[in-house]
Amino acid sequence: MNVQIEQSWKEVLSNEFDKSYFIQLTQFVRQEYSTKTIYPPGRLIFNAFNSCPFHQVKVVIIGQDPYHGPRQANGLCFSVNDGIETPPSLVNIYKEIQQEFGTPTPASGNLQRWADQGVLLLNATLTVEAHKPGSHQNKGWEQFTDAAIYALSQQRENIVFILWGSYAQKKGAHIDKSKHLVLTSAHPSPLSAYRGFFGNNHFRLTNQYLEQHGITPIEW
Repeated sequence: MNVQIEQSWKEVLSNEFDKSYFIQLTQFVRQEYSTKTIYPPGRLIFNAFNSCPFHQVKVVIIGQDPYHGPRQANGLCFSVNDGIETPPSLVNIYKEIQQEFGTPTPASGNLQRWADQGVLLLNATLTVEAHKPGSHQNKGWEQFTDAAIYALSQQRENIVFILWGSYAQKKGAHIDKSKHLVLTSAHPSPLSAYRGFFGNNHFRLTNQYLEQHGITPIEW
């Protein structure tokens, strides 16, 4: 199957594309895009992968679903397009970064600048129907993104995996902690941010780990 995804990821995940679950997933997604409003735009479904080739990944942040409102989703978890109001979870992420580094809060919620530095901003589910959160869960995307996480865990070393909330922690449960740094805390959602997200120091810890292994840190 010819999947439009960045070449290094295409090679790493080549075994997935001919599996029955992925063929069924592709048929489902095509049907959904042809009959409903689906986010993100089709060309951005694999934006997380296309922005961050396999061998350039330094950090992985795991989200759950794309945003389901107009013009929000751009294929990167927690990220929205320029000109769109910064969502509540990302507001809290920015607050934590400001607390850790004293840097001003960015005006834009577009995290493409992180992806370009080697941060894989990976949602577990890569598509969603407009105004219906979770509508494309359990259709096969989770198996595909599990395969991507497994490949990074097995074939790479010294990646920082950032797992906020129980969903991400469950998804990252099998990461090889002898080869990678795994950081966990509460989710940055307003519902849980004060229960352990604020003050987790994850951005500073990430950069310290990268620098200890001779890797250029992230400009958050």
